[in-house]
Amino acid sequence: MSRAALRCLGCGSSNVVQDDLYCQAQMVCVDCGSVVSEDALTSESVYVGGSDISYSRTTAGGKKPCMNLINGIQRVKAMCRILRVNSEIEKLSLVYFSQAYQHESFIRTSLRKKDNLAGCCLLVSCRLLNWPISMTTISCLMDVDPVVMGTIYLEMIKILNIEAPIVNINDVMEAHSHEYQISSLHHPEELAESHKDLTKRAVELVELAADTWIVTGRKPIPIMMAAIYLSWQSLKPNKYRLKLSLDKFCQIAKVSKQKPALKRITEMKGVLCKLGQEIPWVREPVTPDTVVQHVEDILKHRYVLLRRALSTQEDALLAESQARCEDLLTEEAADSQISELVDQNPNASPMEQCELSAEKTQRPEDGDNHPRAGAQLHRDAPKSQDPEPNWGKRVLFAPPCVVHAKKRRVEQPELTDVTGDEEISDSEIDAYIRTPQEVREFAKSQKMLSE
Repeated sequence: MSRAALRCLGCGSSNVVQDDLYCQAQMVCVDCGSVVSEDALTSESVYVGGSDISYSRTTAGGKKPCMNLINGIQRVKAMCRILRVNSEIEKLSLVYFSQAYQHESFIRTSLRKKDNLAGCCLLVSCRLLNWPISMTTISCLMDVDPVVMGTIYLEMIKILNIEAPIVNINDVMEAHSHEYQISSLHHPEELAESHKDLTKRAVELVELAADTWIVTGRKPIPIMMAAIYLSWQSLKPNKYRLKLSLDKFCQIAKVSKQKPALKRITEMKGVLCKLGQEIPWVREPVTPDTVVQHVEDILKHRYVLLRRALSTQEDALLAESQARCEDLLTEEAADSQISELVDQNPNASPMEQCELSAEKTQRPEDGDNHPRAGAQLHRDAPKSQDPEPNWGKRVLFAPPCVVHAKKRRVEQPELTDVTGDEEISDSEIDAYIRTPQEVREFAKSQKMLSE
């Protein structure tokens, strides 16, 4: 068969040439690389001017996940543990992250953007499965700007073709407020309220609650019910509305009461009281019973009041820390005077040294009115009497999981056998040194015994 009569059965090309492979000459199709061996075309491919199959295609079957993908999967799992989502959300987040990471639009991006993909996948999974997590919470958890997170989130759902629900607080609150039958068609003027005004005031209350960590990790329905109830009372704070409880309000509005809404009302009133105390023209103390009358002013100037409240809290904490430092310095000065007295009388007996120390500490300037007495009482007071052991109670606004932190059981160390040959540490030696209070008491007891 002539070379011109040869035709490739694979691609139908007649461009067949002779190729000298080692010591055997073969006819090869230039277009597809098929070999003509003994006037028969085979499916075996050979190298003609280079490889027709890339390295990535030949090793795709045994390709292992890269380290960045493994770290991203671990990051998704860690955030799921922190937010305590269920297993369905975790599985869906891992599936979306694997798809987004291996997509051609994200495979060659920066590591920071790939890291943000983990938060976007968790957020879209929470929205699809109706879990109350906002984009701000995810952004704070990942320490990234919410605008950047939103841009990556929109890009991801567009590339992966995910139809995620769009949450708009105004639309949700408006739809929720229409469930309450409190319009002028159902009730008299003293109790009736328009849905438009009610929605506007409730949205402002929810935004304030979000700024003060009340919304974080909470279900939306009780928060919206609390906002609707406080809005209804604050729009016309007359005697008819102020005396109605949440139970009565739900009865006249013909809606089912949510039990967590009572706690949300208490928390919102607490935040409103903290901001109401910063209003300059309000002279009387703002309490949970009277704060409803100031809701309009608080919401109108809430950003200014938030800054003033935080500044006042910082000034109070700074003054408290300075007072503690002064007490410590006064106490150290008194201890140094006692040690100097003992050094000036090295030949005195222990009994005389105790009497000298007691006389020094019992002088008029070291009486009960002296700051040293307060420092001594503060030092002698047990640590269990600290009124605010949790740091969430010392700040003005904190997440609910920090303010109402659950006590965790601490494992006690196992007791070891004491032989008496153990070395004594410096802290144990300091525990045996008498304080000035103990010196005075010892001196008084010795004096009573000698009489």
